[in-house]
Amino acid sequence: MKGLAIIVKDLIKIYRLGKVEVQALRGLSMEVKAGEMVAIIGPSGSGKTTLLNIIGGLDKATGGLVTVGRTQVTSLSSDELVEYRRRTVGHIFQTLNLIPTLTAAENVELPMIALGVHKHQRRKRVEELLKVVGLSERADHKPDELSGGEQQRVAIAAALANDAPILLADEPTGELDTANAKIVVEYLMKINQELGKTIVMVTHDPSVARAAHRILRIEDGIIKSVLTPSEAIVAESAFSYVDQLKARIAEVEQQMERLDEEFKAGKITGDEYVEKRQRLKQTWESFREELHRMGIVT
Repeated sequence: MKGLAIIVKDLIKIYRLGKVEVQALRGLSMEVKAGEMVAIIGPSGSGKTTLLNIIGGLDKATGGLVTVGRTQVTSLSSDELVEYRRRTVGHIFQTLNLIPTLTAAENVELPMIALGVHKHQRRKRVEELLKVVGLSERADHKPDELSGGEQQRVAIAAALANDAPILLADEPTGELDTANAKIVVEYLMKINQELGKTIVMVTHDPSVARAAHRILRIEDGIIKSVLTPSEAIVAESAFSYVDQLKARIAEVEQQMERLDEEFKAGKITGDEYVEKRQRLKQTWESFREELHRMGIVT
Protein backbone atom coordinates (compact mmCIF):
# COMPACT_ATOMS: atom_id res chain seq x y z
CA MET A 1 0.00 0.00 0.00
CA LYS A 2 1.30 3.45 -0.96
CA GLY A 3 1.93 6.09 1.67
CA LEU A 4 -0.75 8.29 3.23
CA ALA A 5 -0.70 11.97 4.12
CA ILE A 6 -0.42 13.03 7.77
CA ILE A 7 -2.03 16.21 9.08
CA VAL A 8 -1.39 17.35 12.64
CA LYS A 9 -3.29 20.39 13.89
CA ASP A 10 -2.96 22.23 17.22
CA LEU A 11 -1.69 19.10 18.99
CA ILE A 12 -1.42 19.29 22.77
CA LYS A 13 -0.07 16.64 25.14
CA ILE A 14 0.06 17.13 28.89
CA TYR A 15 1.54 14.54 31.23
CA ARG A 16 0.45 14.65 34.86
CA LEU A 17 3.04 13.43 37.36
CA GLY A 18 1.27 13.67 40.71
CA LYS A 19 0.50 17.35 41.16
CA VAL A 20 2.96 18.40 38.46
CA GLU A 21 1.90 18.99 34.85
CA VAL A 22 4.39 18.68 32.00
CA GLN A 23 3.29 20.03 28.63
CA ALA A 24 5.19 18.00 26.02
CA LEU A 25 3.36 19.43 22.99
CA ARG A 26 2.01 22.99 22.90
CA GLY A 27 -0.34 23.31 19.92
CA LEU A 28 1.97 21.71 17.36
CA SER A 29 0.87 21.71 13.71
CA MET A 30 2.52 20.02 10.71
CA GLU A 31 1.76 18.24 7.44
CA VAL A 32 3.51 15.34 5.73
CA LYS A 33 2.64 14.57 2.13
CA ALA A 34 1.76 11.05 1.00
CA GLY A 35 5.00 9.25 0.11
CA GLU A 36 7.21 11.91 1.71
CA MET A 37 10.16 11.18 3.99
CA VAL A 38 10.43 13.68 6.85
CA ALA A 39 13.01 13.92 9.62
CA ILE A 40 12.21 15.43 13.01
CA ILE A 41 15.08 16.87 15.01
CA GLY A 42 15.35 18.86 18.22
CA PRO A 43 16.83 18.76 21.72
CA SER A 44 15.99 15.99 24.17
CA GLY A 45 12.64 16.58 25.86
CA SER A 46 11.32 18.76 23.04
CA GLY A 47 8.40 16.43 22.23
CA LYS A 48 9.79 14.43 19.27
CA THR A 49 8.95 10.94 20.56
CA THR A 50 5.63 12.09 22.02
CA LEU A 51 4.59 13.39 18.59
CA LEU A 52 5.60 10.10 16.96
CA ASN A 53 3.71 8.04 19.55
CA ILE A 54 0.48 10.01 19.06
CA ILE A 55 0.67 9.74 15.26
CA GLY A 56 1.32 6.01 15.69
CA GLY A 57 -1.58 5.41 18.07
CA LEU A 58 0.68 4.46 21.00
CA ASP A 59 -0.35 7.49 23.05
CA LYS A 60 -3.41 9.73 23.19
CA ALA A 61 -3.41 13.48 22.72
CA THR A 62 -4.74 15.90 25.33
CA GLY A 63 -6.07 18.14 22.57
CA GLY A 64 -5.83 18.80 18.84
CA LEU A 65 -6.24 16.58 15.78
CA VAL A 66 -4.16 13.98 13.96
CA THR A 67 -5.45 12.73 10.61
CA VAL A 68 -3.75 9.95 8.65
CA GLY A 69 -5.25 9.49 5.20
CA ARG A 70 -8.99 9.61 5.94
CA THR A 71 -8.63 8.37 9.53
CA GLN A 72 -8.90 10.83 12.39
CA VAL A 73 -6.50 9.06 14.76
CA THR A 74 -7.27 11.28 17.75
CA SER A 75 -10.93 10.17 17.66
CA LEU A 76 -10.27 6.41 17.67
CA SER A 77 -11.26 4.18 20.59
CA SER A 78 -8.72 1.88 22.26
CA ASP A 79 -9.90 -1.10 20.19
CA GLU A 80 -9.81 0.94 16.99
CA LEU A 81 -6.29 2.09 17.81
CA VAL A 82 -5.14 -1.54 18.03
CA GLU A 83 -6.46 -2.19 14.51
CA TYR A 84 -4.96 1.10 13.29
CA ARG A 85 -1.53 0.14 14.62
CA ARG A 86 -1.71 -3.29 12.99
CA ARG A 87 -2.80 -2.12 9.54
CA THR A 88 -1.71 1.48 9.04
CA VAL A 89 1.54 2.03 10.96
CA GLY A 90 4.87 0.26 11.01
CA HIS A 91 6.95 1.16 14.07
CA ILE A 92 10.77 1.10 14.07
CA PHE A 93 12.30 1.71 17.49
CA GLN A 94 15.85 2.39 18.63
CA THR A 95 15.56 -0.59 21.00
CA LEU A 96 14.51 -2.86 18.09
CA ASN A 97 11.80 -4.86 19.95
CA LEU A 98 12.84 -8.13 18.30
CA ILE A 99 12.00 -11.41 20.09
CA PRO A 100 15.41 -12.92 20.97
CA THR A 101 14.21 -16.54 20.77
CA LEU A 102 12.83 -16.16 17.23
CA THR A 103 14.76 -16.15 13.98
CA ALA A 104 14.86 -13.13 11.68
CA ALA A 105 12.18 -14.73 9.49
CA GLU A 106 9.95 -15.50 12.50
CA ASN A 107 10.28 -11.94 13.82
CA VAL A 108 9.15 -10.59 10.44
CA GLU A 109 6.29 -13.11 10.30
CA LEU A 110 4.95 -12.27 13.78
CA PRO A 111 2.93 -9.12 12.87
CA MET A 112 1.16 -11.07 10.12
CA ILE A 113 0.20 -13.83 12.56
CA ALA A 114 -1.42 -11.17 14.76
CA LEU A 115 -3.44 -10.01 11.76
CA GLY A 116 -4.53 -13.55 10.84
CA VAL A 117 -2.72 -13.76 7.49
CA HIS A 118 -2.66 -17.26 5.96
CA LYS A 119 0.55 -19.25 6.52
CA HIS A 120 1.41 -19.55 2.82
CA GLN A 121 1.02 -15.79 2.30
CA ARG A 122 3.10 -15.10 5.40
CA ARG A 123 6.04 -17.20 4.24
CA LYS A 124 6.01 -15.61 0.79
CA ARG A 125 5.86 -12.10 2.29
CA VAL A 126 8.75 -12.88 4.68
CA GLU A 127 10.94 -13.94 1.76
CA GLU A 128 10.07 -10.77 -0.15
CA LEU A 129 10.79 -8.47 2.77
CA LEU A 130 14.08 -10.06 3.79
CA LYS A 131 15.16 -9.66 0.17
CA VAL A 132 14.16 -5.97 0.25
CA VAL A 133 16.43 -5.35 3.28
CA GLY A 134 19.24 -7.55 1.94
CA LEU A 135 19.00 -10.32 4.55
CA SER A 136 17.74 -13.36 2.62
CA GLU A 137 20.77 -15.38 3.71
CA ARG A 138 20.26 -14.47 7.39
CA ALA A 139 16.63 -15.62 7.62
CA ASP A 140 17.36 -18.45 10.09
CA HIS A 141 19.60 -16.42 12.38
CA LYS A 142 18.41 -15.17 15.76
CA PRO A 143 18.96 -11.53 16.78
CA ASP A 144 22.07 -12.24 18.87
CA GLU A 145 23.64 -13.84 15.78
CA LEU A 146 23.17 -10.62 13.78
CA SER A 147 25.01 -7.32 13.87
CA GLY A 148 23.25 -4.23 15.19
CA GLY A 149 22.68 -2.97 11.66
CA GLU A 150 21.27 -6.32 10.56
CA GLN A 151 18.94 -6.41 13.55
CA GLN A 152 17.62 -2.96 12.67
CA ARG A 153 17.02 -4.10 9.09
CA VAL A 154 15.03 -7.07 10.42
CA ALA A 155 13.01 -4.55 12.46
CA ILE A 156 12.37 -2.54 9.28
CA ALA A 157 11.18 -5.69 7.48
CA ALA A 158 8.86 -6.49 10.42
CA ALA A 159 7.46 -2.95 10.29
CA LEU A 160 6.64 -3.55 6.61
CA ALA A 161 5.10 -7.00 7.21
CA ASN A 162 1.46 -5.89 7.02
CA ASP A 163 2.16 -3.45 4.17
CA ALA A 164 1.54 -0.43 6.39
CA PRO A 165 1.47 2.81 4.37
CA ILE A 166 3.29 4.73 7.12
CA LEU A 167 6.60 3.98 8.85
CA LEU A 168 7.45 5.80 12.08
CA ALA A 169 11.11 5.47 13.06
CA ASP A 170 12.27 6.65 16.49
CA GLU A 171 16.08 7.08 16.47
CA PRO A 172 16.52 4.10 14.09
CA THR A 173 20.30 4.58 14.01
CA GLY A 174 20.74 5.73 17.62
CA GLU A 175 22.71 2.68 18.76
CA LEU A 176 24.57 2.00 15.51
CA ASP A 177 28.06 2.96 14.39
CA THR A 178 28.46 5.27 11.41
CA ALA A 179 28.83 2.50 8.82
CA ASN A 180 25.74 0.57 9.96
CA ALA A 181 23.75 3.77 10.38
CA LYS A 182 24.46 4.65 6.75
CA ILE A 183 23.28 1.21 5.58
CA VAL A 184 20.02 1.45 7.56
CA VAL A 185 19.30 4.94 6.23
CA GLU A 186 19.93 3.77 2.67
CA TYR A 187 17.33 1.01 3.13
CA LEU A 188 14.82 3.50 4.54
CA MET A 189 15.39 5.70 1.49
CA LYS A 190 14.97 2.67 -0.79
CA ILE A 191 11.65 1.79 0.87
CA ASN A 192 10.46 5.38 0.55
CA GLN A 193 11.47 5.69 -3.10
CA GLU A 194 10.58 2.22 -4.40
CA LEU A 195 7.54 1.34 -2.26
CA GLY A 196 6.18 4.87 -1.84
CA LYS A 197 5.84 4.62 1.95
CA THR A 198 5.40 7.76 4.03
CA ILE A 199 8.26 7.85 6.56
CA VAL A 200 8.52 10.08 9.62
CA MET A 201 11.85 9.68 11.40
CA VAL A 202 13.06 11.13 14.69
CA THR A 203 16.84 11.49 14.82
CA HIS A 204 19.60 13.41 16.58
CA ASP A 205 22.07 12.77 13.76
CA PRO A 206 22.26 15.59 11.16
CA SER A 207 23.65 13.25 8.47
CA VAL A 208 20.66 10.92 8.95
CA ALA A 209 18.21 13.83 8.89
CA ARG A 210 19.62 15.05 5.57
CA ALA A 211 18.40 11.82 3.90
CA ALA A 212 14.82 13.13 4.23
CA HIS A 213 12.94 15.41 1.85
CA ARG A 214 12.33 17.91 4.66
CA ILE A 215 13.67 18.43 8.19
CA LEU A 216 11.34 19.70 10.92
CA ARG A 217 12.91 21.13 14.07
CA ILE A 218 10.93 20.89 17.31
CA GLU A 219 11.63 23.08 20.32
CA ASP A 220 9.44 23.41 23.42
CA GLY A 221 6.66 21.31 21.92
CA ILE A 222 6.15 23.22 18.66
CA ILE A 223 7.69 23.20 15.17
CA LYS A 224 10.23 26.03 15.16
CA SER A 225 11.55 25.63 11.61
CA VAL A 226 11.23 23.57 8.43
CA LEU A 227 14.37 23.06 6.34
CA THR A 228 15.41 21.30 3.17
CA PRO A 229 18.58 19.17 3.45
CA SER A 230 20.66 21.89 1.73
CA GLU A 231 19.31 24.56 4.10
CA ALA A 232 20.13 22.28 7.05
CA ILE A 233 23.77 22.08 5.94
CA VAL A 234 23.99 25.89 5.95
CA ALA A 235 22.34 26.03 9.39
CA GLU A 236 24.75 23.43 10.77
CA SER A 237 27.78 25.33 9.53
CA ALA A 238 26.57 28.35 11.50
CA PHE A 239 26.34 26.23 14.65
CA SER A 240 29.85 25.98 16.09
CA TYR A 241 31.58 22.64 16.41
CA VAL A 242 32.02 23.20 20.15
CA ASP A 243 28.29 23.79 20.58
CA GLN A 244 27.53 20.63 18.63
CA LEU A 245 29.83 18.59 20.88
CA LYS A 246 28.28 20.05 24.04
CA ALA A 247 24.78 19.33 22.74
CA ARG A 248 25.71 15.71 21.96
CA ILE A 249 27.25 15.26 25.43
CA ALA A 250 24.02 16.49 27.02
CA GLU A 251 21.93 14.12 24.88
CA VAL A 252 24.12 11.12 25.72
CA GLU A 253 23.88 11.96 29.43
CA GLN A 254 20.09 11.96 29.18
CA GLN A 255 20.18 8.63 27.31
CA MET A 256 22.25 7.17 30.16
CA GLU A 257 19.75 8.47 32.72
CA ARG A 258 16.85 6.87 30.81
CA LEU A 259 18.82 3.61 30.59
CA ASP A 260 19.39 3.68 34.37
CA GLU A 261 15.66 4.14 34.92
CA GLU A 262 14.79 1.25 32.57
CA PHE A 263 17.19 -1.04 34.44
CA LYS A 264 15.83 -0.03 37.85
CA ALA A 265 12.28 -0.66 36.59
CA GLY A 266 13.28 -4.14 35.38
CA LYS A 267 12.60 -3.34 31.72
CA ILE A 268 16.01 -4.60 30.57
CA THR A 269 18.37 -7.32 31.77
CA GLY A 270 21.66 -6.72 33.53
CA ASP A 271 23.64 -7.82 30.46
CA GLU A 272 21.69 -5.47 28.18
CA TYR A 273 22.19 -2.63 30.66
CA VAL A 274 25.96 -3.13 30.93
CA GLU A 275 26.42 -3.41 27.16
CA LYS A 276 24.37 -0.29 26.36
CA ARG A 277 25.82 1.70 29.29
CA GLN A 278 29.39 0.95 28.19
CA ARG A 279 28.61 1.97 24.62
CA LEU A 280 27.04 5.27 25.73
CA LYS A 281 29.92 5.91 28.17
CA GLN A 282 32.47 5.41 25.38
CA THR A 283 30.57 7.85 23.17
CA TRP A 284 30.36 10.36 26.05
CA GLU A 285 34.09 10.08 26.78
CA SER A 286 35.04 10.51 23.12
CA PHE A 287 33.08 13.78 22.93
CA ARG A 288 34.64 15.07 26.17
CA GLU A 289 38.15 14.14 24.99
CA GLU A 290 37.54 16.07 21.78
CA LEU A 291 36.54 19.15 23.80
CA HIS A 292 39.63 18.78 26.00
CA ARG A 293 41.89 18.60 22.92
CA MET A 294 40.35 21.93 21.88
CA GLY A 295 41.19 23.39 25.28
CA ILE A 296 37.59 23.41 26.51
CA VAL A 297 37.17 22.27 30.13
CA THR A 298 33.69 20.91 31.04
